[in-house]
Amino acid sequence: MITTLRGADYIATQDWSVEALETVLETSFDLKRRFALGEPTRLLPDKTLFMIFFDKSTRTRNAFEAGMTQLGGHAHDLNPDIMQISHGESPRDTGIILSRYGHGIAIRHDLEPGAGDAYIREVALHGDRPVINLQSDVDHPTQTIADLMTMREKFPEGLRGRKIAVSWAYAPSYAKPMSVPQGLIWLMTRFGMHVTLAHPPEYGLMQNIVDDARRNAELSGGTFEIVNDMDAAFEGADVVYPKSWGIESLFGEPERALEISKKYTDWICNGERMRLAKPGAIYMHCLPADRGYEVTDEVIDGPQSVVFDEAENRLHTAKAIMALTM
Repeated sequence: MITTLRGADYIATQDWSVEALETVLETSFDLKRRFALGEPTRLLPDKTLFMIFFDKSTRTRNAFEAGMTQLGGHAHDLNPDIMQISHGESPRDTGIILSRYGHGIAIRHDLEPGAGDAYIREVALHGDRPVINLQSDVDHPTQTIADLMTMREKFPEGLRGRKIAVSWAYAPSYAKPMSVPQGLIWLMTRFGMHVTLAHPPEYGLMQNIVDDARRNAELSGGTFEIVNDMDAAFEGADVVYPKSWGIESLFGEPERALEISKKYTDWICNGERMRLAKPGAIYMHCLPADRGYEVTDEVIDGPQSVVFDEAENRLHTAKAIMALTM
């Protein structure tokens, strides 16, 4: 167990060692057990977390706010419209000021490639309190650590050598961030898994993250491959994680991106595709899922779906990250 995480920023899982990530998981399991037993976990009494949301949130916002309360502290739920950020205050100044008012800063800034991660890292550079990434354009590290925890629960004999299919899926609602699939290929390749990324040709992920995933797989003894066939990705998989994301070059042209996506409406997770995976395979999604487009009700409400266990684990991993860093 790593015991030197106090004050550390949690911006990308790739920034943390495997040993540090294992500490988060170990702490998360302990906090989940104590929550189930009704034991108090006031590990951060009288501490304050400032949460700045540039985008909407259900699970992340409530996991961190409820989690901070359960840890004995308080979370401020903020958005740029009620802050001087909306009038141009710099991330440098915001980081310095909030660091003097409390004990941690958490930020979601995910819709504009090239902007969110840079903003979060600038706040972290100038502030002197831990900064937690609640989802950027690059990574969603508080989601993927909960995903990893859920896989550990469902496959207690171990994840090494198991196959996960991270697949694009069609959704008509909006061009969703790339950070979840990027975070998944970044993280799962570090734990010896066989990671298959599937997407139509237009929907490639950021090249530096793809390159990191290949290196991670080599170091961990896993594998990483990219295919343009959803069925091929699902074949023999232990975990399937199909979700929509946008086209990197078209985030400034959402209508054009959505028009391109209409060519791939057959990229849906249905019962037929689930039967391509192993009999004991699990279906995962960060939620909310576009029912009838990304996934059928048969699958998301079926016995192989673990989406609500996965969502529950957002609370326990959020608490672990805060308790260890703040």
